[in-house]
Amino acid sequence: MVRLPLTPAEVERGRRLGALLRRARGARSMLEVALAARVSPETLRKIESGRVATPAFSTVAAIADVLGLSLDVVWAEISEPERGAEPAGSRRARTRSA
Repeated sequence: MVRLPLTPAEVERGRRLGALLRRARGARSMLEVALAARVSPETLRKIESGRVATPAFSTVAAIADVLGLSLDVVWAEISEPERGAEPAGSRRARTRSA
């Protein structure tokens, strides 16, 4: 199976996910959180650094559970566009492309 390259939006969403998990982890060690979530510390490190931009749902769910984050909050935070960015279908975006 060939894996297609990630889109810039997927890479950015992975960066936001990593940042969210690092903030939520706070002073807890990466090892402590990883072991509690039953994932390897290396997997958690790669997700937090953005090197794994599209981790498995079960992995994200396990880490979020350990950190006390609801999946609704995780999704809302990682899928919100950057401040100042215009949605592709917005009037401003259409005006620039016309």
